[in-house]
Amino acid sequence: MGRHRTDEFDGGYRAQEPAPPRRRAARGRGRVLVPLAGAVALAVLLGVAAFVIFNRDHDCSAGKLALRVVATPDIQPALNKIAGTYNKALHSIDSRCVEVTVTKEGAARTANALAAGKAAADLWVADSSLVVARLRSDPAGAAALPEPSGSAALSPVVLVTAQATADKLAGSLQPSWAGMIAAANVANPDGPGKKVRVLALDPQKNSAGMAALLAAAGSAKKAKQDKALVGALKELSGQVVSDPSALLASLTVKSGSKVPVGVASEQSIYSHNAKKPDAQVVPLYPAEGTYNLDYPLVVLAKDPGVRKAAAAFQKELTTDSAQRALRDQGFRTPDGKGGDVLAKGKGFVSTPPRPLAAPDAKTVASMAQTWSRLNLGSRMLTLLDVSGTMALPVPGTNLTRMQAISRIATEGLSLFPADSEIGVWAFSTHLDGQGRDWREMVSVGPLSETTDGRLRKEALATQLATVQAKATGDTGLNDTLKAAYAEMTKSYQEDKINTILILTDGAGNDDPDGGVGNAELLSFLKKTYNPKRPVSILLIAFGPDAPKGKKQMDALAKATGGEAYVAENVLQVRDFFLQGMERRLCAPKCDG
Repeated sequence: MGRHRTDEFDGGYRAQEPAPPRRRAARGRGRVLVPLAGAVALAVLLGVAAFVIFNRDHDCSAGKLALRVVATPDIQPALNKIAGTYNKALHSIDSRCVEVTVTKEGAARTANALAAGKAAADLWVADSSLVVARLRSDPAGAAALPEPSGSAALSPVVLVTAQATADKLAGSLQPSWAGMIAAANVANPDGPGKKVRVLALDPQKNSAGMAALLAAAGSAKKAKQDKALVGALKELSGQVVSDPSALLASLTVKSGSKVPVGVASEQSIYSHNAKKPDAQVVPLYPAEGTYNLDYPLVVLAKDPGVRKAAAAFQKELTTDSAQRALRDQGFRTPDGKGGDVLAKGKGFVSTPPRPLAAPDAKTVASMAQTWSRLNLGSRMLTLLDVSGTMALPVPGTNLTRMQAISRIATEGLSLFPADSEIGVWAFSTHLDGQGRDWREMVSVGPLSETTDGRLRKEALATQLATVQAKATGDTGLNDTLKAAYAEMTKSYQEDKINTILILTDGAGNDDPDGGVGNAELLSFLKKTYNPKRPVSILLIAFGPDAPKGKKQMDALAKATGGEAYVAENVLQVRDFFLQGMERRLCAPKCDG
């Protein structure tokens, strides 16, 4: 038998020439370990690189880098949450890990601290650029305070009312700044103010309040309703609420027949509703558009490292997670995008209202001054003409001049709030039995104060309703005005607008005893008038003889920065009183 061949089955492998087993095993192990070794080497390299990158971005070897952020109370909780996440990520600058703390403080308080050079902040998040603009309107402030470097969020300033009473506004108030002015105008008692009570958010403490005033002023200027604006501002000064939370809470409390309407930021409305589901309020978006609270970011730090930290945290605020955290708290992101909490079903709108052009620093400062001056208390001595000519009839009416003037006085004095200090002297000739041309009817003092057993306001109303003209009396105006001016100058009060109001038929001074002449009186007024302690004269004349004495009346009033008016009818007095109030804004340097 021949030998069997196996090379047919093993590819030529010969049993008598086997390959060394050790070599085969070695050759197989090499094929496996070579790529494995390469992978291990790559992993090591990647690990080293990752370690280097991680430690470069999270290197705290030099300690911590504190970044002090001061933010307004409304946005502080959201920023604090963002800062907490940011701190946990161990962001480092120059081998120091940034540690952000966010404290809350009202923008007005921080602004005052900045003005005094005592602000303890590296990054300031105010609620509005209006605050920053006002600070920067002063040359010293502009030098010390940098421009904002960005915006953290937005929240439109809107009108607001209780959800339960919103339907009652349909026929009374259109959601607009013009509507707010009409409803608040104290000189328009027959307007929407009969059914609507407007509440103001103190503009000296709240940017939303200042934004509302600026928007209303812009609307009034465009419509040439300056006097209506003054009447509204005067009324609002007595309806001021210092805190947004208090304003929103008051809207849902029933008080009287009028529907209360206020102003607030959109975010504060969301916040209120989230906390008080049983006392919901709804935003009313002004037709003209509005200003936004824009939460400007102002870097105050001087240290280069802290400034880098501020820039890094500001960049963090632009991330998706940070912007989502802001939207979840009722804010809009700087592009105007709102979150689900600002849903249409909750009374909000998805598209933000049209933004009004940002006012410049001068406009903001001017409005602040306007509010401050209009908000000053009033101290006024009224001189009421009771001379013989006041008993004459007013043509075309059933009134005597005395009755018409008394009605004018009642109309005018009704415009003043309860904390105003007002008194009345009657003047003619020989009124007090001692040869004097005046008699005190009601002493100057607060309308809400008791005098002779009744409120001064009631005493004034009674005296004006019952006063009679002295049939044989002449017009002893000059002696009376000199005495009154000396008295008001002597008792001047810094925190009030000090005024002498003269109500007369305009017949001038015709004292048969001579007394103080026109030239002497003018000289006295010019000499006594002090622009730093101004006592102004507001003169209103009514009757057919009034135009004849207009030249002398103008001279008397303008010698003290005041104004003289001739009324054609009783209703005009509202405008005259408002014009007199408006002069507060320019006193003591008023033109015309």
